[in-house]
Amino acid sequence: MSGHSKWHNIAAKKGKADAARGKVFTKLGRELLIAVKQGGPDPAGNSKLKDVIAKCKAANMPNDTINNAIKKASGTGNNENYEEITYEGYGPNGVALIVEASTDNKNRTAADVRHAFDKSGGNLGTSGCVSYMFNKKGIIVIEKESTKMTEDDLMMLALDLGAEDFSSEDEVYEIVTSPENFSEIRENLEKNNLTFLEAEVKMVPTTLVQLDQTASEKMQRLIDNLDNLDDVLEIYHNAESEFLD
Repeated sequence: MSGHSKWHNIAAKKGKADAARGKVFTKLGRELLIAVKQGGPDPAGNSKLKDVIAKCKAANMPNDTINNAIKKASGTGNNENYEEITYEGYGPNGVALIVEASTDNKNRTAADVRHAFDKSGGNLGTSGCVSYMFNKKGIIVIEKESTKMTEDDLMMLALDLGAEDFSSEDEVYEIVTSPENFSEIRENLEKNNLTFLEAEVKMVPTTLVQLDQTASEKMQRLIDNLDNLDDVLEIYHNAESEFLD
């Protein structure tokens, strides 16, 4: 395993989530809204909603907040309508980026995303220009201190459930699944009393671009500018650097 979720990146992401919990929960709330609108409020019959709920729990979103967001989304008076849209582009040194967003105004969101790329020295590209450099994978990250299972036992459990890969980083275990098996594997791990630092289907790069400190600073500005946009839900890239959060 090439370490798609380096521990220092996970730790930094976790710290940012703690520092800006309201912003994170707002974006997760919108993902819940989209999932409910697409497949209904019952996670038993809505696999997308089930996956978003797992993502919310991994971000320590309280159950009451999750349930209230689902109730609000399924209410007859809720006229909020968002559509999902994906942007692709390039950052410093040809780094590939995929930006997943939800919007009720495509023109506004496209302009905002383009501006974030432009002012950070990046370039917004056309659909498909970088997505071929990524594979969609289920990623489940478990903090070692959160489980009493041994590494060997957890690895065997994950592989027996159908996981594609298992790796041990400094402070976490990372389990990789196919998108199709992600929900079933995650649910079975939960039945074994495992909790997750991260649990979601995401775009994983097939190759990585090494950045020095100067390029990393430019890349970090681009990531931060995109992340500050309310419509942006996820940012994926293939940069690897010790200087990046």
